Amino acid sequence: MASKKQTSGQTRIARSLARPAAAAAAPDPAGDDAPHAALDRYDVAILGALQQDARLSNAELAARIGLSTAPTWRRVKWLETQGYIRGYRAEIDRRKIGLGVLAFVRVDAERNTAAATRALEEAIRRIPQVIACHYISGSGTFELQVMTTDLDAFSALALETLLNLPNFKDLHTSFSLGEVKAGAALPLQHLERAGRH
Repeated sequence: MASKKQTSGQTRIARSLARPAAAAAAPDPAGDDAPHAALDRYDVAILGALQQDARLSNAELAARIGLSTAPTWRRVKWLETQGYIRGYRAEIDRRKIGLGVLAFVRVDAERNTAAATRALEEAIRRIPQVIACHYISGSGTFELQVMTTDLDAFSALALETLLNLPNFKDLHTSFSLGEVKAGAALPLQHLERAGRH
């Protein structure tokens, strides 16, 4: 029969496996800036492995990071709940589905008032060919990544949609001539270093 002291120690171990140590310093779910120091090496390993292959089974993921299946599953669920993992999606080869043109488009706004900028943002979000949009510093207002089937389709999109955006002033376009690196996983080295301290 286990002593009371041994039982107490086993309970502490079970609790530590049931929930990542990061839960003690869980980020505010309303905030965007999660305290990355809260993630330990297993959490970082999970993020790295799922970025490489989101179709890993829980057993495969557990074997890859060096934990048993139950705590691995709990950690994944915690990372999802806390917003570290925002979703899972298939990475599609754009050329295989006929999207031959990738353009980088800088859109300059006529006015930089809050209402005018929001109207422009909302209009950009509704364009399916815009796969990414960033509000940028320096010259220009927004930097868009746009995909179309060919140059004719891009020209039609520019003339019929982009040039008619609300609060639009000017458009500057560069075309990708070849991808050196795309669909890259987020770098996690800074989290790995923090987890070692």
